[in-house]
Amino acid sequence: MNSARLDLIGQRDDEARHDRHDMPIEPPQGDNLMADGQTRRKQAPRSRPRTAARVGAVQALFQSEQGGESAESVIDQFVRHRLGELPGTGGYEEGRVPDADVALFGRIVRTAVTEQDRLDLMLVEALPEEWPLARLDPVLRALLRAAGGELTMTDGPPGRVVINEYLDVAHGFFSGDEPRMVNGLLNALGRRLRPQDFDVDAPASAPEPEPEVPEQTGQ
Repeated sequence: MNSARLDLIGQRDDEARHDRHDMPIEPPQGDNLMADGQTRRKQAPRSRPRTAARVGAVQALFQSEQGGESAESVIDQFVRHRLGELPGTGGYEEGRVPDADVALFGRIVRTAVTEQDRLDLMLVEALPEEWPLARLDPVLRALLRAAGGELTMTDGPPGRVVINEYLDVAHGFFSGDEPRMVNGLLNALGRRLRPQDFDVDAPASAPEPEPEVPEQTGQ
C-alpha cells in the first residue's frame, strides 16, 4: 500500500465531496484489483474510533470470507487480539485496529453477514455486466458489504455520511480507481436502502461527529 496515503482516513474535504454522490460506476483499472488485502492496512487518527471500527469491520469481513469463518468467530478474534493498540506502536501495525468503537464494529460485521444475500443481489444489479461481484477484489467486496450493512442500520448516521465515511476507508485501502467505483455502488445501495436520505430536499451531508479521545502521554 502506498504509504503516502496513510493520513487520509478521517480527513474531510467538503468541497471535493459536494458532487461526488452522482459519479458513475466505473470498474477499477490496473493491477491493484486483486492485491492481497492484508497488505493494505492504513493509519487512522486516534480520535476517530467509529472510523477505526469501520476499518476493522472491513478486515473482519475479508477474513470471514477468505477463511470460511463465522461472523461471531471473527468478531471474537478481533475483540480479543486485534482491536486496540499494542504499547510502543503507532497504529495499524501487525493488522491491529487501534481505538475502535467495539460495539459499532460488532454490529457492522453481524449486520453485513445477516444481510449479505440481499446486499449482494443489489450489488450485482448495480455492477456493470462485465464486472460480476465474484471478480471484485475480496477487500473491495468486504468494504461494500460493510457499508451496505451499515446503510441498513437506519438508526445510524444519514446515508450520505455513511457513504462518505466508507469513501475515506476506500482511499486508505486503494490508490487506484476503486474509490470511484465504491462511490457509485454505495449510492446505488443508499438510494434503495435509505431513499429518504437522498431526496433532492435532503440536507447536505456533514462529517459524522466523533467523541474526542484524548491522546495518551508518557508512552
